[in-house]
Amino acid sequence: MSVYDYLPHELARLGVLRKATGLDLNQVMERVRLAQERETLAGTRPEEPKSLSELHIAYLQHNQWRRIAHVMAERHMPVYKPAEDPRAIRYEEQRLQRLEEDLAHSGQPDGQAPIEPLRHRVYRIAGRPVGEHLPTDADFVVHLMAGSLSEAAYRAWRTYGRPGGTYRTSLITSVEQVLPEPGESF
Repeated sequence: MSVYDYLPHELARLGVLRKATGLDLNQVMERVRLAQERETLAGTRPEEPKSLSELHIAYLQHNQWRRIAHVMAERHMPVYKPAEDPRAIRYEEQRLQRLEEDLAHSGQPDGQAPIEPLRHRVYRIAGRPVGEHLPTDADFVVHLMAGSLSEAAYRAWRTYGRPGGTYRTSLITSVEQVLPEPGESF
């Protein structure tokens, strides 16, 4: 059983919490507006074949920005501080409890070293069928969890790029980290 330090929805929430820290309500409301625009735009794109999608990520982030704006208004916070947000505290407690339970149920026999939680990130993979030369349009976009950019690229190639793969032979055009956003560390 794989044990993940952070799940995609936790990465999306924590990314927003970190960006919101120190912002005033007007700045948070601007982020709510931008997150809503991103969610609307993601909803107009073709549906992705997996549940972890651009739309799902945008939805999670938009909800988190709206929630933070509500907490700030309700608690009259001049600037956002996660330590004063009961739900932010509860999110972290729930993550730690999930991690502890996952480790306990990981099937590790007694006497062996404990399993190290996997620190995966979420990557966006775009591609197009071999032979099509439209660099701006992707034939498909998928999001997946992987430990590194090279692992994400390999898994995408294995599924989408090789002859006889699950989907038609495609050229992987880009692999980029989306959660946590590059530069953020968890």
